[in-house]
Amino acid sequence: MQHGLNAPQRAAVNYIDGPCLVLAGAGSGKTRVITQKIAHLIDACNYEAKHIAALTFTNKAATEMRERVTKLLQEPALAKQLTVSTFHSLGVQILRREAKHLGLKERFSIMDSDDCFAIVQDLSATTDKAAIRRLQNLMSLWKNALMTPDEAIARAKDDNEAQAARLYRNYLATLNSYQAVDFDDLIRLPVQLFRDDDSARDRWQRRLRYFLLDEYQDTNTCQYEMVKLLVTGPGKKPLFTAVGDDDQAIYAWRGATMENLRTLQEDFPDLKLIKLEQNYRSSTRILQAANAVIGNNPKLFEKTLWSDHGAGDPIRVMAMDDDEAEADQVAIMLSAHKFERRARFSDYAILYRGNHQARLLEKALRRERIPYVISGGQSFFDRAEIKDIVSYLRLIANADDDPAFIRAVTTPRRGIGQATLEALGEFSHQWQCSLFEAVFKGGIEAKLPERQLAPLREFCDFINQLEARASRVGAAGTGENAAEVLDDLMKAIDYEAYLYGTFDDKQAQDKWLNVLDFLNWLKEKGHGGREGTDTEKSLLDLTQMVALMGMLEGRDHDPDAVRMSTLHAAKGLEFGHVFMVGVEEGILPHKGDPDAPPDDFAQRIEEERRLMYVGITRAQRSLTITWCKKRKRVRESMACEPSRFIKEMRLDEGDALPTDAETLSPQDRLANLKALLQKPRAA
Repeated sequence: MQHGLNAPQRAAVNYIDGPCLVLAGAGSGKTRVITQKIAHLIDACNYEAKHIAALTFTNKAATEMRERVTKLLQEPALAKQLTVSTFHSLGVQILRREAKHLGLKERFSIMDSDDCFAIVQDLSATTDKAAIRRLQNLMSLWKNALMTPDEAIARAKDDNEAQAARLYRNYLATLNSYQAVDFDDLIRLPVQLFRDDDSARDRWQRRLRYFLLDEYQDTNTCQYEMVKLLVTGPGKKPLFTAVGDDDQAIYAWRGATMENLRTLQEDFPDLKLIKLEQNYRSSTRILQAANAVIGNNPKLFEKTLWSDHGAGDPIRVMAMDDDEAEADQVAIMLSAHKFERRARFSDYAILYRGNHQARLLEKALRRERIPYVISGGQSFFDRAEIKDIVSYLRLIANADDDPAFIRAVTTPRRGIGQATLEALGEFSHQWQCSLFEAVFKGGIEAKLPERQLAPLREFCDFINQLEARASRVGAAGTGENAAEVLDDLMKAIDYEAYLYGTFDDKQAQDKWLNVLDFLNWLKEKGHGGREGTDTEKSLLDLTQMVALMGMLEGRDHDPDAVRMSTLHAAKGLEFGHVFMVGVEEGILPHKGDPDAPPDDFAQRIEEERRLMYVGITRAQRSLTITWCKKRKRVRESMACEPSRFIKEMRLDEGDALPTDAETLSPQDRLANLKALLQKPRAA
């Protein structure tokens, strides 16, 4: 079954006797190793599919992995029994089954970033959005590092951090009172459970007996601890394969730590190390430049990528007069190159360090009539109209979900104003209950007159009726499914009329089509069941799935269009031809905090260098790098210098395209090519 594997890949697939680290360089076939190993475990080693878990970081990667495994298995149907998911999706599975052991109802809510923003805003009593986001980020880092509020207070460097740590304690208490969790809790709480409850840990160790971990260098402390708790124990042999690359560790800012690679060797002294160094993606010139750049970083593991794809096109480094000229020239060069190579637009990518660089590039591409898509744009699930519908689903799943209650009860408007909600909020706070519960609690009549209370109770009765029906979905003999409940919900709230009464016709139509698209997609997902069974998914399952997908990513299309992307969002992708723009000091590497301690500065440069390495290794056949001599910053033109990383590429003289006035311009090259094609053929 192990077709097309080289010797190191084969060794990685066949080793199943203990912990294994596969150091997989860019383009070295890591997904092939993971999928072939899953097939090997099932078809040759007699593992039951239900005992194997493969964990990655995006829904798209998990879907691709499952599809590839399905094609490899002797019995493709067994793929349904595998756990192939993101770390966070596994966390949801664990919490759903173990909720009562953590003081949660099964119908807990998963708060998205906006919900959490509102909670932090309320607790911090500030309207400064940047300050609130900073607090959210700090609390996220504390959670990912498994730090309690008391530990955060003890380690606070100043009064501001101590105040943030105290707010962290209140934030956790608020989530608990809402019977809700945030994104980071999906890993943190299973770790807490497995540390405190040996029986729960044993249940999951018996359920999942072999782990495959993708993109291991991107794991944070919390994720590593969850896996470690699942693979270790008295008399238990640790069985897992971690696949990663220390040269592509670019997520320290969100809590990922390369320490996990070092710790792996310390925690598992019998760890087998296998290196994948043959690159199947890029030409030799591209790999030589990538190796030269990353060679300036200190190494956890020595490795050198190589390829048998031939030398390939020279790497072009071009200095531009300014950022507007850069955008114009890149658009024209791309158009000329595509015309010359008879390529597709989807063969091209324009990569940049920050989203702010995209605006001028978009204008230039539109001017040249070049279709493009932007990675990391607004998720489908982040659209206001989708969040409106999801708020109803969340409330049906968990009546204690206060943020969902507020959004649903006011969208569409039903005569419930801010004054009513404020009075209800004061009463719920006084009795330490949810807003929903407060509506029916004795004594509320003293706070709210009948005319204000009646629409609240009518709304809550409506939600209770839907909840009663939703809880019967999938039960034998009811004949009712999630689709019917959804249809009745939409009919009752008359959301289409609300849209057309609130927005102009074109906006309303677009939003309504998005809602219909979402509802149809949701119904399809509800049909087909849970982890390899034929039962209908409950509305609770669907609601939690949507909440998680909205946090991880939107749904991807693959049109014939140029991909515009930040370097971070491009990781894991590959393109025939890559333009890296704005490769200047202050952008790549990013300028960061000028007052940072020397050690922090050095670590930041190392991570930025890895980001450059990721960008270079996205290219298969050609790579063009541009930088500007000056760039507009807040209405002023500032002089710029080429990034130190360009010099570190150690390009031969013939590899850099001349940039003097004698060089034929991209416009002239494109015109010449078109003229050649229009000439009549000789008889």
